[in-house]
Amino acid sequence: MALDPALRKRLRQYLVRLYGPRADNALAKLSAVLERHTRTAHPAGAWCQRDVVLITYGDQVRCDEKKPLACLHEFLIESGLTRVVNYVHLLPFFPYSSDDGFAVIDYRTVDPRLGTWDDVHRLARDVGLMFDLVLNHVSSQSAWFKAYLAGDPRHEHYFIEVDPHADLHRVVRPRSSPLLTQFKTSRGTRAVWTTFSADQVDLNYAHPDVLVEMVDVLLEYVRHGAKIIRLDAIAYLWKQIGTSCIHLPQTHTVVKLLRYVLDAVAPGTWLLSETNVPHAENISYFGDGDEAHLVYQFSLPPLLLDAVLSGDARPLKRWLSTLNESIPGTSFFNFTASHDGIGVRPLEGLVNKSRIDDLARRVRDLGGKVSMRQNDDGSQSPYELNITYFAALGGSDLTPEIHVRRFMATQLVMLSLRGIPGIYFHSLTATPNDLEGMRRTGHARSINRRKFRRDELQAILRAEGTPPKMVFDEYRRVLAVRIAQPAFHPEASQSEVRLDHPALLAFQRMSLDGKQKILVLANFAPQAESVELAPLGLAAKGLDLLSGASPTGGTFQLAPYQVAWLEIGT
Repeated sequence: MALDPALRKRLRQYLVRLYGPRADNALAKLSAVLERHTRTAHPAGAWCQRDVVLITYGDQVRCDEKKPLACLHEFLIESGLTRVVNYVHLLPFFPYSSDDGFAVIDYRTVDPRLGTWDDVHRLARDVGLMFDLVLNHVSSQSAWFKAYLAGDPRHEHYFIEVDPHADLHRVVRPRSSPLLTQFKTSRGTRAVWTTFSADQVDLNYAHPDVLVEMVDVLLEYVRHGAKIIRLDAIAYLWKQIGTSCIHLPQTHTVVKLLRYVLDAVAPGTWLLSETNVPHAENISYFGDGDEAHLVYQFSLPPLLLDAVLSGDARPLKRWLSTLNESIPGTSFFNFTASHDGIGVRPLEGLVNKSRIDDLARRVRDLGGKVSMRQNDDGSQSPYELNITYFAALGGSDLTPEIHVRRFMATQLVMLSLRGIPGIYFHSLTATPNDLEGMRRTGHARSINRRKFRRDELQAILRAEGTPPKMVFDEYRRVLAVRIAQPAFHPEASQSEVRLDHPALLAFQRMSLDGKQKILVLANFAPQAESVELAPLGLAAKGLDLLSGASPTGGTFQLAPYQVAWLEIGT
């Protein structure tokens, strides 16, 4: 099947920007890939308020009688999660050598320890799927890198060789590990670019064959049922010595090309950019509505944590007041926790350094770790807080009930915001820090990556009066309420409601048809607070969809760490 001439023309424009005179050769190869996949792509649908994403490892739940992917699938059905969650982000489920999946050995194969493509396809019958396209780097154990080491001409340009004496001081680093790693090749020892670790070798997108290969992988994922594609570490994709090597124009051009390919071949499949950077840099991946469909709200997790721990929501409120209406066809991906830690860089410019230092100190006091990054001047600063989100909101002076209330306050605010919510498995289960896992692996991120046996997990979630059961039951309840509200559509309007009290947050959501308005109220204080509705220009009536309570005498009373979804008249 020949490609549409308009599609070929647009693709060529992108390729010329990237490769100049090599564009036509790249276009011929890319066209062959697209022609092969146009017969198998299955378009997804438009988003709505029912869209909720569960973030989980493929082996998050294990049992003896089945492979982990099948066991996870059964747990999601038996626990009722498939009634309130309609997307599952399967973290990398391919053969890998490190980083719990993010050093991919083979992009096109399911790790046999987890299951098969048939297990993935069966899961896709009950939920939409999100896959990771780990496109910045590949495992040092991959066939591609082994071929490079052996001098295979096809792969000799797949990786980035650098003069070890080159001036790389401007390169923005997300890690404090060495940027270059020495490898023995058939041509002698070479220094190769490794942004994240010596086992995660960066791919060379300045060579067109690499881009063509990864477009083929992208469309294979669509064929296997992916409705959302997460672009892992996309900000660091293109390297150019003498620059910061982050957010380069070529990187944005690659994202535009991937978006255009998906819109043409698999319309309705969404791209999600993963860029753990300050907010203004993060939202640049919307482009002009022609890059990512979804962008992570990376500033949200640390701002919510800061608001609860300090009792001061003003930085959170200031940030929310700057969020503009999203470009049509785009939205935010809201979350508080993921397989990684809580990023600190997204707080830059939003809170002062002393508050960042205070967050780091509190995390260490609660048994967590603080990962550092290397700055341009050679110094180090906090990059990531390694702790489970539930543990980060704890304290020896708190009762289990108050701990749960503090945690659920952050989750409910996240669920209220314009965009699509993503919920990490360990947020559903109020998982404490996995200190043993961290000691076993020697990696700080393992503190937040515990895996369960199904019978163990079921016992944990049945234990009355415990935080895991309280959180799991409450989370399912509030999700059932949320997905029924048109005002929580990802593109429904969101407007600031100003409250002078530093611990109180308020904003309003209105459905696309204007028929439903929900006033979101949140109290980050350890004591009860009240909100008078009349001065806000709101009718003194309505019903909290979460508690069933109504305003009394024009005032709505909020308990400590309570969030209300007050349905108000239109």
